[in-house]
Amino acid sequence: MPERLAEMLLDLWTPLIILWITLPPCIYMAPTNQSQVLMSGSPLEINSLGEEQRILNRSKRGWVWNQMFVLEEFSGPEPILVGRLHTDLDPGSKKIKYILSGDGAGTIFQINDVTGDIHAIKRLDREEKAEYTLTAQAVDWETSKPLEPPSEFIIKVQDINDNAPEFLNGPYHATVPEMSILGTSVTNVTATDADDPVYGNSAKLVYSILEGQPYFSIEPETAIIKTALPNMDREAKEEYLVVIQAKDMGGHSGGLSGTTTLTVTLTDVNDNPPKFAQSLYHFSVPEDVVLGTAIGRVKANDQDIGENAQSSYDIIDGDGTALFEITSDAQAQDGIIRLRKPLDFETKKSYTLKVEAANVHIDPRFSGRGPFKDTATVKIVVEDADEPPVFSSPTYLLEVHENAALNSVIGQVTARDPDITSSPIRFSIDRHTDLERQFNINADDGKITLATPLDRELSVWHNITIIATEIRNHSQISRVPVAIKVLDVNDNAPEFASEYEAFLCENGKPGQVIQTVSAMDKDDPKNGHYFLYSLLPEMVNNPNFTIKKNEDNSLSILAKHNGFNRQKQEVYLLPIIISDSGNPPLSSTSTLTIRVCGCSNDGVVQSCNVEAYVLPIGLSMGALIAILACIILLLVIVVLFVTLRRHKNEPLIIKDDEDVRENIIRYDDEGGGEEDTEAFDIATLQNPDGINGFLPRKDIKPDLQFMPRLQKRVARRNVTRCCLKRKTVENHGFNELRGQDQKRK
Repeated sequence: MPERLAEMLLDLWTPLIILWITLPPCIYMAPTNQSQVLMSGSPLEINSLGEEQRILNRSKRGWVWNQMFVLEEFSGPEPILVGRLHTDLDPGSKKIKYILSGDGAGTIFQINDVTGDIHAIKRLDREEKAEYTLTAQAVDWETSKPLEPPSEFIIKVQDINDNAPEFLNGPYHATVPEMSILGTSVTNVTATDADDPVYGNSAKLVYSILEGQPYFSIEPETAIIKTALPNMDREAKEEYLVVIQAKDMGGHSGGLSGTTTLTVTLTDVNDNPPKFAQSLYHFSVPEDVVLGTAIGRVKANDQDIGENAQSSYDIIDGDGTALFEITSDAQAQDGIIRLRKPLDFETKKSYTLKVEAANVHIDPRFSGRGPFKDTATVKIVVEDADEPPVFSSPTYLLEVHENAALNSVIGQVTARDPDITSSPIRFSIDRHTDLERQFNINADDGKITLATPLDRELSVWHNITIIATEIRNHSQISRVPVAIKVLDVNDNAPEFASEYEAFLCENGKPGQVIQTVSAMDKDDPKNGHYFLYSLLPEMVNNPNFTIKKNEDNSLSILAKHNGFNRQKQEVYLLPIIISDSGNPPLSSTSTLTIRVCGCSNDGVVQSCNVEAYVLPIGLSMGALIAILACIILLLVIVVLFVTLRRHKNEPLIIKDDEDVRENIIRYDDEGGGEEDTEAFDIATLQNPDGINGFLPRKDIKPDLQFMPRLQKRVARRNVTRCCLKRKTVENHGFNELRGQDQKRK
């Protein structure tokens, strides 16, 4: 250790000693830029020649320097001398004072204000701060006035090898494909040294491998790691640990070093073929297994991983290639054997398959190692099972004419038991598909018969389901759809397609088409409809109309002459016979109603009524209706006016000069009581005007009546008596009620 320290000090102090010898004691150094580092000359001198005369003199520059050096990490008993400041203005009379300011002035660097010596009073570390910028100035000791302008200079901290290399990003991880050739680049690492890379070899690094040989090597200067052995196999060893060292001082002894680790992982390549775990596989399967069911699994192992281990499975040979298939399971990396078609134990009891597993991704670099595939044999044994009946056809199509007789046989279905025991079969119809029970089936032989009449015009197709059941095991059931088509027979006569009504203009021309009619037939002949039209035999020589068959299977009715008059005959009935082309042909008679109408000159129908013929020419039906409505309205207004006038002349209340009810005279005599029925006439009281048998009528205005004065007096007296009698009765009733009330109290 002392030898190493001595070597370091010798390397460091050798340039300093040379510098000290070549430089004067005040450490003058030539500046690189005089405008920045040269301290200006003495301040402008002011001669004492008077206030009006002043001679300005520029003094000569006193120092030339710009930087100093100090060694880092130096620790001695006393502060280290960095340098000395001096000016030509200093005659040695100690009248000049040196001042230091800037980075670290007073804390790190201290100046002797008399001699100008600068000392470092603290231990310096270049890695923390490489240089310090300070300002020096010479001032008068007594007045502290600057003698020269201030000047900046730099103190640089000289480096020593005190920092070891470091791998800041370590530990490292890298990958390289297996089976790589010699010298394949793996990765590169980088170490950093905090020492000065410019000064000396303190930061010059050299790399080497301490652990990881002989598999890997490293470039000493670039730190690139490469493979040192070819064809390293991942399946033999997948991961390697490499220890890397970085040493400064160019790798010489005495240099500092740092280490890191690199983990190298070999990535997989497809260099291994798949291999079946066994060469023969045995499976068994019931014959009634559902299609698509997995029967068994086979697997070929591959030492590779990931997609390099993916294999596809195929059936390349055997007697069951049409019945079985094999698919690849990407997750489990095995082959799944599934059933494609139904099995029949009675037909074949076992199958042999040859399956192959081949890599999906093949690396052509390793194709010379042989085929990346393997084969195995699979034997499948079919087990017997109780199977349901099997129909001779998956579907049946039957045809029957719509006029077929009841209980006639439409068709037959057959089924058998595929088992060796061969159980008898019983047939039936699923009545959910034949709700109207139009068909029956023979339970033993499967013959389907007609139960009810069929009508093609109502339903052309009937779809039913036949059930076949084993007699020995009723749980074994099979179903088959049966489609029954009803064939057409000519059982419907043709008729008009709609209710036609023709209109014939009185001013029509001979040969003019009055109406075009068409026919329809509910039947559906194979060659389509073809209709024949004719008139009744007794109307063949009809003087008014004739018929004409058109190419589109329609019929046109034509007028034979003109001059039709609706006053003579308003409506004509023309019976037409329509026949089809069936076997045997059917026919029907349809009657066409032809109305004679009044038309305009261009043939537009205006009116077809006889009454309209006598109306004035030029008035339409709408105008006539409007006129009639106006007349009726006028008549209603007249009747209402007369009625109201009549009721206005009729008095509602007959008034007289005097009202008997206003001339009641009160007397103090009493009436005869309830028995006095002769005291007054109630009829006279109710109707004073009815005296002497006179009763006025309200429906006529009465003549003026003059009643004698005597009669008026009698009437008043009678009224008076009536009022007195009423009062007496009321008083008598009141007294009785009051007496009863006193008794109760």
